[in-house]
Amino acid sequence: MTRAFSTAGFGLILTALAASPCFAQSAPAVTAVPTIPQSAADANAAQYCAGIANAAADARYARQASALAAMEKEIEERIAKLEAKRAEYEQWLARRENFLKKADAALVAMVSQMRPDAAAAQLSAMSEDAAAAILTKLSPRTASAIMNEMDPTRAAHLATTIAGMSRRPNEGKPG
Repeated sequence: MTRAFSTAGFGLILTALAASPCFAQSAPAVTAVPTIPQSAADANAAQYCAGIANAAADARYARQASALAAMEKEIEERIAKLEAKRAEYEQWLARRENFLKKADAALVAMVSQMRPDAAAAQLSAMSEDAAAAILTKLSPRTASAIMNEMDPTRAAHLATTIAGMSRRPNEGKPG
């Protein structure tokens, strides 16, 4: 059932809506409109509010649901980033532990008792990781004496390996 409203009648409804509690905050100001009795305005406003209550509730629910979905997506992205960082740190820790295990205590004791030139020759023949691990377990004085006897290129590679093991693998890279 449709009703036709005259311009004056529509102005009366706008006036009633402007005064109604459901549009009190968002209704534009209506000027130069004839007023109607308060009881009729209240009835019209109450009828209109009742008519749009379900649509307004649905719109509010849809807006809240989309906001929650956006927040949930953001949280899932952050969780994924944190899991990637955790995996990176676990991998780094495993590499560090393997590196330190290569330097067996007995081998470290033997190298520390050797003359620096003999120890340098032995460490030069070893893999870079194993030699670096042994050097980290030696006292700084003994390690520096051994590295002083090595080929400068080999000593530089070992120093780089030792320095690299004390940092994260992606440190210094933008990301």
